[in-house]
Amino acid sequence: MTYDLIIVGAGPAGLAAGIYAGRYMLNTLIIEKAQDGGQISQTAEIENYPGLRTDVEESGLSLTERMTEQVKRFGAERVLDDIVSYELSSDVKKLTGLSGRTYEARAVILAMGAHYRSIGCKNEDKFRGMGISFCATCDANFFRGLDVYVAGGGDSAIEEAIYLTKFARKVTVIHRRDQLRAAKSIQEKAFANDKLHFIWDSVVDEACGTDVLSGLVIRNVKTGELTRLDADPADGMIGLFGFLGMIPNTEGLEDSGIELADGYIAADETTRTNITGVFAAGDIRKKELRQVVTAVSDGAVAAFQAERYLAG
Repeated sequence: MTYDLIIVGAGPAGLAAGIYAGRYMLNTLIIEKAQDGGQISQTAEIENYPGLRTDVEESGLSLTERMTEQVKRFGAERVLDDIVSYELSSDVKKLTGLSGRTYEARAVILAMGAHYRSIGCKNEDKFRGMGISFCATCDANFFRGLDVYVAGGGDSAIEEAIYLTKFARKVTVIHRRDQLRAAKSIQEKAFANDKLHFIWDSVVDEACGTDVLSGLVIRNVKTGELTRLDADPADGMIGLFGFLGMIPNTEGLEDSGIELADGYIAADETTRTNITGVFAAGDIRKKELRQVVTAVSDGAVAAFQAERYLAG
């Protein structure tokens, strides 16, 4: 069977594309390899998505569940599979899954997202969403008045650390080198900020706590010395933000002919790629801001562009 449209990925971008594709009456298949929602499905609380109710807490999982229900109402088919190869140059695109199945469509939206590079410390998974975060824009407000630590030393890490000083009582950057990798202009702003502090030649070795993150063990990479950092007893918790880079989920695209930029798919605000009939939406696209709201926007735009393409 040849579909009008295949959407690869069921994060916010893919689900939004599925909703709009249904409204356009396109015969659509959504392929997801794991859990709907991508990164936001692991987010304990969301505050900055427009239109959320203020009388109840909204989690990434609950928001995803409602998006998934909307997709069902608009009739998109669903399949669980991991796409491992893409043939995109012909009028009919062919995608092959890890299951061995082949899927065909006249248009494709790539919405596989990206994932944060892990901090690499013990208990990292245990405290994700419970003190460990990878998005200052998303979660800074949860750490208002607390001590916060930042792992990283590049442009993004230092820019986000400066942003966190608007909320946290104190922000400490933990960097494995003895100098930052960020641009000099960013460093100047950081060193001039009284709320920013630095621990050099160190990495986070272990995240500690019971229900929430309340301590860190850091390791000096030159001496091997371990140091314990605990939350103020009055606070009961600290924050740890990892800004060690993002990794786009572009596996399988190596021989597809898709143009990449810094590892991400090169696509402009129309979401069109260098291959006719192929669109990129969400965190996998080369862009400035990666948030749920921008991913949803991308998905709507991509479905609109796909419908126009299919209509000739």
